[in-house]
Amino acid sequence: MKLYNNTTNAVVQALEQIFGEQRYADKVIEKVLKQNSKWGARDRRFIAETTYDIVRWYRLLREISQAGEHDYWKMLGAILVLQDIPLPAWEEFKGVNPNEIAKRKRNADKFRKVRESIPDWLDELGEKEIGKLWDKELSSLNEEAQVVLRVNTLKTTKKDLRERLLEENVQTYTVEGFPDALLLKERQNVFIAPSFKGGLFEVQDAASQLIAPFLNIEPGQRVIDACAGAGGKTLHIAALMKNKGRIIGMDTEKWKLDELQKRARRGGVTNLETRVIDSSKVIKRLENSADRLLLDVPCSGLGVLKRNPDAKWKLSEEFITNVKELQQHILQDYCQMVKPGGLMVYSTCSILPSENQQQVKKFLDNNPSDFELLEDQHVWPSDGFDGFYMALLKRK
Repeated sequence: MKLYNNTTNAVVQALEQIFGEQRYADKVIEKVLKQNSKWGARDRRFIAETTYDIVRWYRLLREISQAGEHDYWKMLGAILVLQDIPLPAWEEFKGVNPNEIAKRKRNADKFRKVRESIPDWLDELGEKEIGKLWDKELSSLNEEAQVVLRVNTLKTTKKDLRERLLEENVQTYTVEGFPDALLLKERQNVFIAPSFKGGLFEVQDAASQLIAPFLNIEPGQRVIDACAGAGGKTLHIAALMKNKGRIIGMDTEKWKLDELQKRARRGGVTNLETRVIDSSKVIKRLENSADRLLLDVPCSGLGVLKRNPDAKWKLSEEFITNVKELQQHILQDYCQMVKPGGLMVYSTCSILPSENQQQVKKFLDNNPSDFELLEDQHVWPSDGFDGFYMALLKRK
């Protein structure tokens, strides 16, 4: 592969924003790719994939290239060497020695925290919480995430969507156990597809697609998604409800709910109402009103490092401590919105027991006469998709 100044510069520019300015990698890459309309699909793929690779392997690349904290050219040189791409004789790559990199890589592979490129504290936390599973799951979290679509059954069927996507030069395949999921055979920008603009599908990881059905929803019910965000799971709930009944999407951020409304219009959802949680009164007004309640709570996001590799460099022990307090607060306060006899799902995209089953146990210990656990489920990154936890509880 021949390297060009403008594409390699774009990678370095993206890394400066991700690490130097602490911006989210997906937003940075999206912005950088808009800079040059002459870049073809191959150029764009190189910029996006190389940037993500360096973010994912940041610690390892620094170690084997002996780069400074912001010496992104050396890290870029190292990843290219590892990918067997010949380095051009550019000034920026001066001092990048392929033989030395290979030697240091062999040494680095002896130490898990360097080999898997993760901060010391996070490696220790993962091993402490899930023990022997950590090796396997950590390795899986460094794999590239697959692109998964969720068929919008309000507008189409899986069979019809596959045929439509083929006409749009998007090849997909099905996966057992995920009735509404289609996986891309080749990574590409599906947001420009006419079928996406027509609301026939959403991009949503297969593991995430398990959460809405876990609520055991029936059309005609009143369902509350109390941590809706931009609404991927809310829209799935609406599809399962077949636009019958009422779904209330709630969040503390109005702009997220505005995005949800926009996506709902595109997807043909007609039974959605949104409410901003700007005081405790919003929750109180909905006491004993929901047949089903989804609490997809804020979390560490450790289960989704495949698609958000920059998160491991932005996370801190303090953040995880604080988010666990928030999770328990949401459980204790929001649970009152469920009717007696109704069902509630608590879910996270974390693989840490302290955010998952331990939070549910603590909640049940505080509410022994009000709720019971019916079942819970783990989806591990080593299963091939994102890591999720979900617990189904019934209000007595």
